[in-house]
Amino acid sequence: MQLHDVPIPSVGKGQILVKLFAAGVNPVDTYIRSGTYARKPTLPYIPGADGAGVVKTVGEGVTTFKEGDRVYIHQTGVGAYAQFAVCSHEKVHPLHSNLTFNQGAALGVPYLTAYRALFDKLHVKQNETIFVHGASGGVGVAAVQLARAHGLRVLGSAGSGEGIEVVKKAGAHEVFNHKENGYLDKVMAATENKGADVILENLANVNLENDLKIVAEHGRIGVVGNRGSIEINPRLMMMKESSVIGVMLFKASQSEIDEAVKKFHKLAEDGSLKPIVGKTFKLTDAPQAHREIIEGCAQGKLVLEIE
Repeated sequence: MQLHDVPIPSVGKGQILVKLFAAGVNPVDTYIRSGTYARKPTLPYIPGADGAGVVKTVGEGVTTFKEGDRVYIHQTGVGAYAQFAVCSHEKVHPLHSNLTFNQGAALGVPYLTAYRALFDKLHVKQNETIFVHGASGGVGVAAVQLARAHGLRVLGSAGSGEGIEVVKKAGAHEVFNHKENGYLDKVMAATENKGADVILENLANVNLENDLKIVAEHGRIGVVGNRGSIEINPRLMMMKESSVIGVMLFKASQSEIDEAVKKFHKLAEDGSLKPIVGKTFKLTDAPQAHREIIEGCAQGKLVLEIE
């Protein structure tokens, strides 16, 4: 990735030009950049889907926003690692005054993915126990906060002391170090050996077999992250009649996105939704941000600050 000057994009009908002050860095950005993702953009391209800033210009037919409105975005037509981004109006959302631009850049893909997983696909219920496997990154933190706000008992894992503190700050009732031997036994003990009703999995190629062992009878496992193949024993699913459900944000309908965005606004109002920003980088340091995501160093959302 290299920094270049390019023309500021112009808006078309139904589009909005956003002046960005922060861009979120997601694992999927690294997959697309490395060419390992199903979608391979035409080169050169600008990475990034998430960002936050203010409305600069609105195109014909846009009545929901005006110049100067604080907003966050979850998909752009030209990429979010930039000072300006053009978006379809339905990909632009009002940023609550309780949240900073850096926090706004942490909202889009992670929170929408976590919401889709928990409520649209896994249908979580109050008083259920959820285990967020790898909870210190953007989607993990979002899932912990959303599940806690919905009345679930929330267990989480992280791979470092700093990550564990992030997951605790997000609201998890108990947190485990998934790099320690025997941590799965501790998760089971925390559920009185019944297993978790719901598991949200951020690295299925490493953890899915273990998830099948610690999920409760009739439990559900939602896969939101994966970086390769894994061999599993399907009998583990049969014995418990458990389910493994794949989750992809781009499969969500606009009405599902709109419902999630309204919920986020309410939770930001009452303080239940507080995106946790980990390290911040300058736009020129985007390659380092990608390296840290790949190495699993995330402690909260990684954000590019844009001047």
